[in-house]
Amino acid sequence: MIPYYWQYLPLLMQIVVAFGLAGMMVFASQFIGRHRNSKTKLEAYECGIEAVGDARRRFSVRFYMVAMLFILFDVETVFMMPWAVIYRKLPEITGSRLFGFWEMIVYLGFLAVGLYYIVRKGILNWSTDKADL
Repeated sequence: MIPYYWQYLPLLMQIVVAFGLAGMMVFASQFIGRHRNSKTKLEAYECGIEAVGDARRRFSVRFYMVAMLFILFDVETVFMMPWAVIYRKLPEITGSRLFGFWEMIVYLGFLAVGLYYIVRKGILNWSTDKADL
């Protein structure tokens, strides 16, 4: 009988191959690539624009709010995709035809309330620049 921990051998092999391949690529780039440092290469790259002003200036909170909203509504699809995939099998799983449907309606209702709050708060309104939302 094979010990239990031997079942993890394929996973261990995959991890070793992944790290080995990544290490080999980094190691090979040191020998294959050209490394000629110049004044231009050592400067900070800012999309081709010369750096002007202080790097510690304040940004509007709106940028962070929009980023969080993007993540929030992106995660929405993570929860909706599995539901959509097994939608036809939900009566077998839950025992009711409409349980899964109403469950998703409630979920989308919470998202709609969140979107309504966002619109009412004015986070998506970029016409005025409010620094402190």
